Amino acid sequence: MRWAIVTDSSCDLLPSPNNQGEVRCGSVPFVIRVGERDFVDDEALDLPEMVDAMEQEAHASHTSCPSPEAWLKQFEQADCIVAITISSQLSGSMNSACVARDMAKQADPNKKIAVVDSRSTGPELVLCVQEILRLIREGKAFQDVVSYAESFFRKAQIAFALCSFDNLIKNGRLGKVAGFLAKKLKLWGIGIGSEEGEIEVVGKVRGQKKALARLLADMHERGFQGGKAAISHCLNPSFAMELKERIVETWPGTAVEVMSTRGLCGYYAERGGVIVSFVG
Repeated sequence: MRWAIVTDSSCDLLPSPNNQGEVRCGSVPFVIRVGERDFVDDEALDLPEMVDAMEQEAHASHTSCPSPEAWLKQFEQADCIVAITISSQLSGSMNSACVARDMAKQADPNKKIAVVDSRSTGPELVLCVQEILRLIREGKAFQDVVSYAESFFRKAQIAFALCSFDNLIKNGRLGKVAGFLAKKLKLWGIGIGSEEGEIEVVGKVRGQKKALARLLADMHERGFQGGKAAISHCLNPSFAMELKERIVETWPGTAVEVMSTRGLCGYYAERGGVIVSFVG
């Protein structure tokens, strides 16, 4: 029986270069439109180049979710498939995956395909994929794996810190004057993912040290007592590593993984932004 875990590129885990084992890990890319250029969010994406282009472009950039055909191509390569999408509150990726699921099952009714709404993005999907891999290798049944994935996203949590507001300004979500002052004062926007899968900005702090302290305080306030965490950064490895060190110092024994964002999360986080997901 061939298994596949398929995510859209909101997951900051690149697909495995070796997919010949018992579990195939696949990914379907978003496309980020910057001016007249399309950046396909796959393994070949040059993140610094994309971020540079976004900063140099005067107009708003946009994203396009994966097509049903892209999902279907992945679904055709396994018998048991768990597909995980970015929050359905942020994109139409889940709808595309569901269309592809129906197409795949029409062609092969014996296929087992579950589409899971992460109600999140980025590093939280990474943590879930790793747990699903563990369960499959332990020999768990398909429905048990799916149930675990769904429950995982109900208990995992996510927070982010942004130091650039260019996208918010260009998309009209933040006034130019307010954006100029935020940049001048070196303000960071601190936010969380809600239970419904929406983004909520919960405060502003001045400077990177206060942003780091606010993220740690948020983890404590939301009941984190140690376990697992994953940190994605958009071209800011020093901040991500410092956050990792402080997490391990605060909650000894916590397993923390640090990685770069892929294109989609880099589009939202912008240069310097950091996203952290955690689960006990």
